[in-house]
Amino acid sequence: MGKQPFHKTVHPAIWDLHCDLKRGTITRREFLRYASLLGMSLGAATLAACGSPEQPTIWSGSSAKTDSLKRGGTLKIAMPLEIAIDHPARTASVVQANLIRQVSETLTAISPDNVTRPNLLERWEPSEDLKTWTLYLRPGIKFNNGKLLTADDLLFSIGQWLDPEIGSSMKSLLSYLNGRDDVEKIDDLTVRLHLHKPSISVPYDLAASPAVILPHTFEGDFLANPVGTGAFTLEEYNEGETARFRRRSDYWRLGQDSQPLPYLDELVFLSLDRDTAAINAMLTGEVDTVDVSSLALWQALKDEAGFDIYPISTAAAFILRMRADVPPWDDVRVRNALKLCQDRQKMLQMARLGAGDLSIDAHVAPAHPAFCEKPIPEYDPERARRLLAEAGYPNGLQATLTTVSGLEGPDIAQILKETAAPGGFDLNLELVPATVYLERWTTLPLGITSWGHRPLDTMVLRLGYSADSASTPALWNETHWVDSEFNQLLEQAEATLDIPARRQIMCRLEDIMQERGSIGNSYWLRGWKIVRSGFNNIQAHPDGGDHVYEVWYQGM
Repeated sequence: MGKQPFHKTVHPAIWDLHCDLKRGTITRREFLRYASLLGMSLGAATLAACGSPEQPTIWSGSSAKTDSLKRGGTLKIAMPLEIAIDHPARTASVVQANLIRQVSETLTAISPDNVTRPNLLERWEPSEDLKTWTLYLRPGIKFNNGKLLTADDLLFSIGQWLDPEIGSSMKSLLSYLNGRDDVEKIDDLTVRLHLHKPSISVPYDLAASPAVILPHTFEGDFLANPVGTGAFTLEEYNEGETARFRRRSDYWRLGQDSQPLPYLDELVFLSLDRDTAAINAMLTGEVDTVDVSSLALWQALKDEAGFDIYPISTAAAFILRMRADVPPWDDVRVRNALKLCQDRQKMLQMARLGAGDLSIDAHVAPAHPAFCEKPIPEYDPERARRLLAEAGYPNGLQATLTTVSGLEGPDIAQILKETAAPGGFDLNLELVPATVYLERWTTLPLGITSWGHRPLDTMVLRLGYSADSASTPALWNETHWVDSEFNQLLEQAEATLDIPARRQIMCRLEDIMQERGSIGNSYWLRGWKIVRSGFNNIQAHPDGGDHVYEVWYQGM
């Protein structure tokens, strides 16, 4: 066929993707995902994919009919507010992200089906070699202080991400930038990134929760000066108690009634734990939803009238992590012995009532685009005991396992304690508040960390398991595991556009993590968004995000 469906400036690799789609070697969703990454609009990509058998799922925004849409109302959300907020670039939790995103926005956004779309950017254009990315801001967007968003704000924000003194995980994520000098201002609405190595993940990375765009006048304390381009303004914040947001009248997005979004007048976040307190608050009407719906919440409300439940598959997990640079976990035999002590099916059934997908010991999920399916390892305590003996622990090994005293961490820890005993491990459990765990999570010898959803496989591997050329672990590499082959293959995967070839690289990366990596992972979470009936345009997002600027309240 000719080239009529595509604009003349389309990235040449989209032609290869289109041929793969027609041959049936990639799915329609894979075509949409990668075509959008390469700068093709979702509308054009959908037209180009016409005729393929698989129907796409695209986040098209509001589905409400204009004649039924209502404005006004308050959405009340329960979440534990004990985690402090200061600099948005240091965002490391769902709680922090869900508060900040109401006021500040990212350049791109990931839809619930893992497709990247423009947000503050109007579009982006990668070079053929994927080493130069040109970013075009939407014109006319204003911060809530009335100042126009310009390239200067973008340059400032990227500089904050890359500043080692700020301590942002974005520095690891954007490892293809050597520093602020790799970011060029073209004009007031255009910025160009000059990568020192090719990467397909740039649009995904720009949607990460710490990547919100700040005004160039920002001085480091978000709560003291909550200026952003988002749909709401922060009106009140009482640490550990409440946060209250009011709608902006001059937000840049328009609703289906051609008036500025958001539809709701107010958001109120109340500090409640996600189990007993949140359940009672939902049943009594004190709150309308919970930021992250726990298993206990789902059990309590699934048969109750007056609630809508939206399921979602995710790449979120409770990761069993072992410090690979301190004894005894610096011995791969000890690490593999503990991995063998995971009875994954028992863990999934007892900790989450089967609501998840079994996993190997690699941080690559079925929700990730280049996921490579592998056999699930068997529970084998006898082999675990032999490995411990080979490592010099013939009488077994005692260790302290630390996790957060909430969600599923304690259940997983207790089950592992029981299933690891026949393998020679005597695990002492230490349960701590989330604030304490976050202070210690990169220094703990042995722990269970709740990792949220990341939309791209290479994204989470870069954040959690990579190291630089000097073998210094990335900021969020909590296990301090460094593997040169892994890092080399990860760079290849980030530069590989061909989807089957990328998946082959991912197969080997998964094998390395299973064979000599520093984590165990029994299952991936399937989640739920549970909301009081009467709220419309609710999106169950795999990252647990409260994306509510299009939500409207109809009432009961």
